[in-house]
Amino acid sequence: MDRRSFLVAAIATTAMPAFAGGHGRLGTFTGVNNHVVTGTAEIAGNQVNLLDDFTFDGAPDPKIALGKDGDYDPATLMGKLENYNGASSFTIPDGINPDDYNEVWVWCERFSVGLGVAPIG
Repeated sequence: MDRRSFLVAAIATTAMPAFAGGHGRLGTFTGVNNHVVTGTAEIAGNQVNLLDDFTFDGAPDPKIALGKDGDYDPATLMGKLENYNGASSFTIPDGINPDDYNEVWVWCERFSVGLGVAPIG
């Protein structure tokens, strides 16, 4: 086997990481409490990223936060959701370990109600 054939075979059989594009842990939003939230959330390092496909139907005082197993954690609030469509990024508060969480939430702080949740893989 020549070098080129070896390299082609090695590349073809090498397992690629699940998120070869450099993404962190990803999840897909589902709306809750009669809201429509769709698209992809990513936890990457100390950032939560809403990707280009993100859409939200709107509500007063929406913020981004983390949660675990269906429970939103108010200590993780990251700031107001300004863009209801498309990509945006939020910094996880100091002292919060993102590995402790498996959900990204769109949360209405004014009415203390979830608007959307993305379980993170």
